[in-house]
Amino acid sequence: MRLRLSKEASADIEEAWLYGAALWGAARADRFVGDLGEKLSLLTRFPKIGRSRAELGDGLRSLPVPPFVIFYRPRADAIEVVRVLHGARDIEGIFESDR
Repeated sequence: MRLRLSKEASADIEEAWLYGAALWGAARADRFVGDLGEKLSLLTRFPKIGRSRAELGDGLRSLPVPPFVIFYRPRADAIEVVRVLHGARDIEGIFESDR
């Protein structure tokens, strides 16, 4: 199964690296992005591993990569990564404004 990142998710990952680099340093931020990549790869093999987040959007699921959360939708031919957000953010508000 393929992986498709929305432009927002791509920007979120870049922002996550910048956040991590400022907080932990570049080497730890690189490791975090590597961990994120491993979770994304896991989703391509086990698309339903995350929990349902139907309250945020149709077919939406989430998988934590602390302190961030991957929000995605399994599709017939791909995993569509919608957002990658810090868990402390107003997640409901972000998804509400994206509708």
